[in-house]
Amino acid sequence: MSEDLKTEAAQAGDLGDVDWVARALTLVPQIEAAANDIEKGRQVTDAVMAALHEQAMFKMFLPRSIGGGEATPMEFARVMEVIGGADASTAWCLGQALGCSLASAHLDRDVALDVFGPKNAVLAWGPARSGAKARAVDGGYKSSGLWMFVSGLPQATWVGGHCILCDADGEPSLDKDGKPVTRTMLMPISSAKIIDVWHVLGLRGTGSNNYEVKDVFVPEAYTMWRENVDEIRETGALYRIPIVTAYGFGFSGLALGLAQAMLDEFMKLALQKKARGFSMTLSENPVIQSEFSQSIGRLRAARGYLFEMLEAYWETLSAGDAPSLELRALLRTAISTAMVTSRDVVDFTYHAAGTNSIFEGSPFERRFRDMHTLTQQGQAHLSNFQFAGQALMGTVPTRRL
Repeated sequence: MSEDLKTEAAQAGDLGDVDWVARALTLVPQIEAAANDIEKGRQVTDAVMAALHEQAMFKMFLPRSIGGGEATPMEFARVMEVIGGADASTAWCLGQALGCSLASAHLDRDVALDVFGPKNAVLAWGPARSGAKARAVDGGYKSSGLWMFVSGLPQATWVGGHCILCDADGEPSLDKDGKPVTRTMLMPISSAKIIDVWHVLGLRGTGSNNYEVKDVFVPEAYTMWRENVDEIRETGALYRIPIVTAYGFGFSGLALGLAQAMLDEFMKLALQKKARGFSMTLSENPVIQSEFSQSIGRLRAARGYLFEMLEAYWETLSAGDAPSLELRALLRTAISTAMVTSRDVVDFTYHAAGTNSIFEGSPFERRFRDMHTLTQQGQAHLSNFQFAGQALMGTVPTRRL
């Protein structure tokens, strides 16, 4: 790592006492104003990225030992709720990058500073297509592969490639159970060839394209695997949270913020719009009144349950204890419930707003598409309730919670 980068990281200081929600709130007007440009450009604008970096938002989950914030799950979910209400694509990119940044706790300090120290540092990764391999060579690996759904790729400074480890002859390395060993290769963005495939229904501004590399050398120190808890050098409770679980904190917060924004916009419309053939405004319609109040109740109930479970989970970790299977199941239920409930609320507002919803640039149309893309992600899949239910009914879940 260069001395300049070490100096820049050191100047960032300790972010442990930052009010992250207050910082997020200051960014809302700029992000809202840029939302259409983010959508059209299919990536977060340079100006919004600069503002996020100025507030050090991508450093929320970094260890304090390298100038990070070590924010709590509740702060993370609340920040995602705030940013998600302004623009879902921006929030999605932030949440994905923050999940990736938990990798910093697995790396030697100098390596973590090299990857995450610069002010504009962003690590992005996504699932590999079959065939992504890292072949063992002297001092590290030669990595080759293709990775998909790499959100925030246009702004990334580093990429992570999840690879099957292979020996010098290209044969997969196996663990004690006979399964292939996986490890993530951290590579500068300059190593990657970006493939533009992100032409989608919603979350268009996330720039979640593919990338590929061929025979890129990765030093051993720049590799990690999120499941290898014995490699974690940090002692903070944050770094005992599985990365996939942490993503759930962010996605559920985002969904809640997006749904609340839709309710807020619908209320503005309902006070003035009269449906064709009716003399009353939407806000005076008994059916709308009933559905609106129920939507508020369902959304707030889901939000309250989510934050109740986040706090219980965090208290357990902070006390040095391992969360029980029951607690993990309840947390998983809360995450997925928040996302599914948010989708239902968005659907109500979209349909109740009538033709006002269907035009590009309306307060409803993009958010509707964003929500229905967001909830296609695995954290909102209905199978989550099955696995949580298995645990809560005393059965060993068929998928880890």
